[in-house]
Amino acid sequence: MKRIHELFDQRVAQAPQQVFLWLPDGTVTLAALAQMVDQLADEMRADGVRGGDRVLVAAENCTEHVALVLACSRVGAWACGVNARMTAAEIDGFVRKADARVVYFTTGISAAARAHAALQPTRASVLPGLLRGAVSTAATVQEGPLGEAVAAIIFTSGTTGQPKGVMLTHAGLLQFAKVSAQSRALSTADRSYAYLPMTHIFGLGTVLMASLHAGAGLVMRSQFDPADVFDTLAHQGLTQLQGPPAMFTRLLAWLDSQGIAHPVAPDLRYVYTGAAPLDLSLKRAIEARFGQPLHHGYGLSEYAGALTLCRRGEWRDDTSAGYLVEGAELRIMGPDGQDVPRGETGEIWMRGLGLMPGYFRDEEITAQVIQPGGWYASGDLGRQSEDGALHVVGRLKEMIIRSGFNVYPGEVEAVLLRFAGVKNAAVIGRTLADGNEDIYAFIEPQAGAHIDLNALQAHAHAQLAPYKRPSVMHVVPDMPMTLSGKILKRELLAQFTSA
Repeated sequence: MKRIHELFDQRVAQAPQQVFLWLPDGTVTLAALAQMVDQLADEMRADGVRGGDRVLVAAENCTEHVALVLACSRVGAWACGVNARMTAAEIDGFVRKADARVVYFTTGISAAARAHAALQPTRASVLPGLLRGAVSTAATVQEGPLGEAVAAIIFTSGTTGQPKGVMLTHAGLLQFAKVSAQSRALSTADRSYAYLPMTHIFGLGTVLMASLHAGAGLVMRSQFDPADVFDTLAHQGLTQLQGPPAMFTRLLAWLDSQGIAHPVAPDLRYVYTGAAPLDLSLKRAIEARFGQPLHHGYGLSEYAGALTLCRRGEWRDDTSAGYLVEGAELRIMGPDGQDVPRGETGEIWMRGLGLMPGYFRDEEITAQVIQPGGWYASGDLGRQSEDGALHVVGRLKEMIIRSGFNVYPGEVEAVLLRFAGVKNAAVIGRTLADGNEDIYAFIEPQAGAHIDLNALQAHAHAQLAPYKRPSVMHVVPDMPMTLSGKILKRELLAQFTSA
């Protein structure tokens, strides 16, 4: 197979009447979805969309978005999904960045998409749940091998600066679909809870593409609702539950609010978290409540999904992100540009089938991260244990240097999260006039909990070396997060220092 729609076509040919999507108001078979894909492909061609063009969609999860992704592949265009809950200014920026030939809006499911569509002239689509904007005559086709190789653009969350357009190849997505499906022994008997936005690599790769590879089904939702998750687990044959740690924190809080010790989930057999750092106390709590090992992995948009995954059914009493997947290579590099020994911390480098060809029309930024030999320098810090498992300890840019010592925020956060009543913790450094760094800790309490900061400081002092202890602790009502569940630390610090 050369394109992702061919994987879908194969599934349609095998079992056209098989239900693929379970929605709140009905179901969609593979054959019905195939008809939508054909209609959208014809519509795009009539609009002059060609191979190497970008088609942007301001979307929330729905059948129409799935159809758009596959129709783009059929035409040879690149699907550029952005979450409709972004601001109008952000959406405009993505449209310009993508140099989109045409823009779609999933207005049937999303009030946010309808609001964006209302700001410009739009036209009806062949699918009632979509509107489309005017065709851009100025958009430039990406020709040559790159134009044929790329399937989609994922825009990074922009936690450290301007978002970048990560080019995902058909080959990379197809490879990850296979790897992800095999790691879970996914089959036609499985159903996954698909609330994770398909505008993010987690939702596009781990959920959608892997399910297409295995012929599994999706319980698709545009919004996250803990009550719906547990109802689906109890009554709709859900076998797969995946999401960022923030999702599981909300699920546990809902169980507590309802006085439920263990959810009813007769068919659940695989639980997975990714996209953000995992705390060991949260992992243990999830495993205790669900009665399943919590699988973990390390992935990013730049590597079409996951570089490492935990082995299915393996119970680990750590937060390891698992082992290298098929087709991937990994190095842990020291500041001197040399590989560090097992057990030592360094920057995570990777290459392989899933690696992006670069950031879209950002040659300078691409050159900053692609190293000699085709290795991608991730900016993440990690170490490999003796058994080869990867442990991610933080971001290189977030590493705090205090009194000449390296401080990894994740290590400090893990200590703070073990204090009773703490729901979330975020640790960040602030540079002082002398070049040293202060350590700031932001604490979000659990519902109804009161955090005694003096007691929390004493807790930190008992478990952290002096140079690792936070200088400032501040309680916040909630943490600002990206749509994929990552805490926006710089925003926290900016809010505190400007107050």
